[in-house]
Amino acid sequence: MIGHKRCRVAEQHQDQGTATRPEEDAIGSVKDAQIKICPPHTGFIGGLCYICGKNQDEEDFTGVPFGYIAEGLRLSNSEMDRLSGSEVKNLLRERKLVLILDLDHTLINSTRLHDISAAEMDLGIQSAASKNDPDRSLFTLQGMCMLTKLRPFVRKFLEEASNMFEMYIYTMGFKAYAIEIAKLLDPGNVYFDSKVISNSDCTQQHQKGLDVVPGADSLAVVLDDTEYVWQKHKENLILMERYHYFAASCRHSGQSLSELMQDERESDGALATILDVLKRIHTIFFDLGVGTALSSRDVRPVIKRMRQEVLQGCKLVFSRVFPSDCRPQHQIMWKMAEQLGAVCCSEVDPSVTHVVAVHAGTEKARWAVKHKKFLLHPRWIEACNYRWHRQPEEDFPVPGLKEDKGKEKVAEIPFS
Repeated sequence: MIGHKRCRVAEQHQDQGTATRPEEDAIGSVKDAQIKICPPHTGFIGGLCYICGKNQDEEDFTGVPFGYIAEGLRLSNSEMDRLSGSEVKNLLRERKLVLILDLDHTLINSTRLHDISAAEMDLGIQSAASKNDPDRSLFTLQGMCMLTKLRPFVRKFLEEASNMFEMYIYTMGFKAYAIEIAKLLDPGNVYFDSKVISNSDCTQQHQKGLDVVPGADSLAVVLDDTEYVWQKHKENLILMERYHYFAASCRHSGQSLSELMQDERESDGALATILDVLKRIHTIFFDLGVGTALSSRDVRPVIKRMRQEVLQGCKLVFSRVFPSDCRPQHQIMWKMAEQLGAVCCSEVDPSVTHVVAVHAGTEKARWAVKHKKFLLHPRWIEACNYRWHRQPEEDFPVPGLKEDKGKEKVAEIPFS
């Protein structure tokens, strides 16, 4: 596949008005197939057509930049379509989908050295990152004056996901930073090869898009902690719970995991949870689509159906969760609950199963207690959304009713 082939500029071949065209599954490789001489140009690299050598400035050429594959590479839309079609065939033949992975707060957390808190300094976090331990998860990026913490379970996650997915890194960070993080995550260059996409590769400012990823949108699953950067591909997105390890990442939400000397547990942390989700998606797509041609299947309805199963059978009423001057149907929490399969309504009735509130003193909250309905905090919906399972209601009590027993699942560990 494209990520495993060394890209090079196609050699120029001219013989009786024809030129050699790149083979079906690689950019710029030369093999057997022939086309008419340019134009149309299939692509440019370094400003020159990689078939005929013509200068791009002299041509009316629009296309897609692929600088992460080869510096200065730009492909025509028709060549991109051809390449994507070939990539889809290869992926389906190998029973693989495409997995797009964000970096910051999804697979890692980074901080600048000058942002390390006094508590973190006292705990020796910087010296721990400098230890020569092959199993450590803290690293110093010397040339960038940064510390990076790998999210627990990330190495096992990548290993297992690579059997089901062709994986890409896609970050809004700078290219040099993305490449350094890729080396930490994939020191053997087994998973990503050249498939590291950074902000300079985006075709739209402040937005990520699948237009720079060969293959069909129908095969792509995206893991990212930020929804708004995927405006055109929300149906492909699995929203990740943000990983805030360093103090600089959670200045407005109490002590950091590093200061508490805690971390997510590998066994049931965010990445372990999402790996199980990805396995189910892969199984449903390839093994449970009987009667539908493989080439016609689409991963997006699979994601949607799985999400709707989380709160199926639940009927929710919200009590003073939203501003009084706003329509509740337009609020993020209401929409999130509906996406998880719940029915949301404005008034209580006997069919209501849950009342969502931020305080137990409201009229609807008292109704829930009287009629033995679940009364819980809005964080329950967020937890269900991140965990892809209905979470125990008793872990999300409403203040004023009983002591909050909902605690993050963490493990006390030394720096590693």
